[in-house]
Amino acid sequence: MTGAWYPARAVVDTAAISGNVRTLARAAGSAQVMAVVKADAYGHGLLPSARAALAGGATWLGVAQTGEALALRTAGIVEPRVLTWLYAPGAPLADLLVADVDVSLAAPWALDGVVAAARATGRTARVHLKVDTGLGRNGLTGPQLDDLLPALMRAQADGAVVVVGIWSHLAFADTPDHPTVRAQAGVFEQTVAATERAGARLEVRHLANSAAVLRWPSVHYDLVRPGLAVYGLSPIPDQATSAQLGLVPAMTLQAHLATVKLVPAGQGLSYAHQYVTTQDTTVGIVPLGYADGIPRHASGTNQRPGGPVQVGGRRLAVAGRVCMDQFVLDLGPAATDVPGDLVTVFGPGADAEPTAEDWAQTCGTISYEIVTRLGAQVPREYV
Repeated sequence: MTGAWYPARAVVDTAAISGNVRTLARAAGSAQVMAVVKADAYGHGLLPSARAALAGGATWLGVAQTGEALALRTAGIVEPRVLTWLYAPGAPLADLLVADVDVSLAAPWALDGVVAAARATGRTARVHLKVDTGLGRNGLTGPQLDDLLPALMRAQADGAVVVVGIWSHLAFADTPDHPTVRAQAGVFEQTVAATERAGARLEVRHLANSAAVLRWPSVHYDLVRPGLAVYGLSPIPDQATSAQLGLVPAMTLQAHLATVKLVPAGQGLSYAHQYVTTQDTTVGIVPLGYADGIPRHASGTNQRPGGPVQVGGRRLAVAGRVCMDQFVLDLGPAATDVPGDLVTVFGPGADAEPTAEDWAQTCGTISYEIVTRLGAQVPREYV
């Protein structure tokens, strides 16, 4: 959203994104880095984040949705390889091939669609086989791949496709020494061997997400796919903070107090009065709510503090229910805050402000959700 005034903003530090990619590239060793910029770059903004990741040394970009892959190409990002992987029948496969986008094959039906697009456009489709090695989510099972390989190799011999990669997702990469990581790697390597015996000449094998880039060098292979860590958030918060991993959170969410007023002791705040003032105090209204991506689970009661914020150097918490477009703060009886004062909802934490991980802990979720749910109407400001 540009050209419209809004009482809040998300400041995105593109230098932090570039620096995070450099840190991840060092951890990846000889493997190339695919920066995952799906979901509007985890809420940080697709195009600025993609460019920052490339400046940091990423040589691939990854997106789930086909529209994001096409948007990258339309914006003039033509040098890196781009992979897209989540689509249903009817997806614009021909447009992807014309735009020189690599396409994932995660189901048997997808091969027919890709071959038809290749014939319609006269382009050879670069495909990555997505195999389910144990996550139990999207991807070809072993029997499905066995059945598909003959047709796939015929399509390759005909020039309709070229199999350039095999990939999968880990279920427990963020858990130290979890046996499923090695088990999935074993299935993955067996699948690679079988596909190569069938006639594939792979360019890349990729399995490692952010946590695996940082903790499992044995599964780096030819290419790694960090997502969350590109934006400076720890994928293993129970084990290490962003700072301990050499990462810098790139997003700072800020707003300005809209209303400041005195209320008496015993005043309920917001819907259902889940928070009641215990003394004469000052309250402030922050013009952000669940329509902007502030979790309703961050609502606060007298027994349980809500989502943390920083105002005037003080750590405060949401008081009462988060509403659609606002929430309330109990600023305290001695508050001198005025309308327009800055409220930092979360940031890197360098100045003791709350972080996205702090919000995740309050809401019983993960930092991925905190940043990706930020509403599109909240302006992104790039510095």
